[in-house]
Amino acid sequence: MIATIIWFIIGLTALIAGAEMLVRGASRLASAFGISKLVIGLTVVAFGTSAPELAVSIQAGLDGRPDILLGNVVGSNITNILLILGVTALILPIAVNPRLIKLDVPVMIGMTILLLIFVLNGSITFWESLVFVILLCMYMLYLARNSGIPASEVIPKKRKPSKPMSFIYAIAGLVLLVAGARWLVQSAVLFAEAFGVSELVIGLTIVAIGTSLPEITTSIVAAIRREREMVVSSVVGSNILNILAVLGVTGLVLPEAIPVTDALIRFDIMILLAASFACIPIFFTGHLISRGEGALFLIYYIAYIIYLWLSSAEHQALPAFSNTMLMFVVPITLITIFMVAVREFNKRKRIWHFINKSEPDDKKE
Repeated sequence: MIATIIWFIIGLTALIAGAEMLVRGASRLASAFGISKLVIGLTVVAFGTSAPELAVSIQAGLDGRPDILLGNVVGSNITNILLILGVTALILPIAVNPRLIKLDVPVMIGMTILLLIFVLNGSITFWESLVFVILLCMYMLYLARNSGIPASEVIPKKRKPSKPMSFIYAIAGLVLLVAGARWLVQSAVLFAEAFGVSELVIGLTIVAIGTSLPEITTSIVAAIRREREMVVSSVVGSNILNILAVLGVTGLVLPEAIPVTDALIRFDIMILLAASFACIPIFFTGHLISRGEGALFLIYYIAYIIYLWLSSAEHQALPAFSNTMLMFVVPITLITIFMVAVREFNKRKRIWHFINKSEPDDKKE
């Protein structure tokens, strides 16, 4: 077990370091060729945020471990919403850009719904993966056209990085990424065997949290530095890329369709969909995720992890835990979100009436 833990840590470290080196090397290489900053941001950097998930998913798929593959993607998205937003909001209330509510959050919810539709037949086929990739290209193109940054903006010619060194840096990062993914997947399988739980649970928990560590670290640092808008945009963007890029590319690479278990369809994807929809009223209320709302997210994530492990172990406490969640926690949460939304609506309504009443006085003046 100690050897498995060590290899898991080594694999995770290599995975994160490899992703960082690959992104930096590719970014410097693109800069050396005079490619636009915008293009670099929308391709190299965007890919880098999902590189650990992509590497692990492809490796798991090639090893014939579809539960780890899908558990990694779905678990990472649940972790991004409930754990990352919960922890960072407890550190500092998180500002939400109105643009995210109008565009990116609906896209995230729409892609999650599309994922649910695709998996209902028990697998994700090559053609469904191709749809994900096409939608990814369309989303990137939309961002490029509506970013407000000229696409003709190029990196200044001075101080361009060395092409050979940048290429070596990128290749070294890719090697670390592939090796780290292999070690991580193999360790995850050994964890599942040692703990007597399913590979799906390992993928949804240990692997998902591990591959989300870059986002977790970035979000906490951003919250401490009071760069709060970066937190939500990073989470929402990562969730979109995990579905479109990770599942899309992985499905195109693998020789066969990706099988999906009933447990993932009936429970985990539903949890992801519920967490995604929960963002709407919480993001809507004052464009700020408060500490109380962050605590709510964190409590739900802890409850989700407890449920997974109790269910996998077929523990006798599972029925009581499930009933408690259904009869008390969920209704209280829904009532709280509804009351917060009504309060925000009334607040905005009063502001609107105040503005309308003040208009005649302004005209008189």
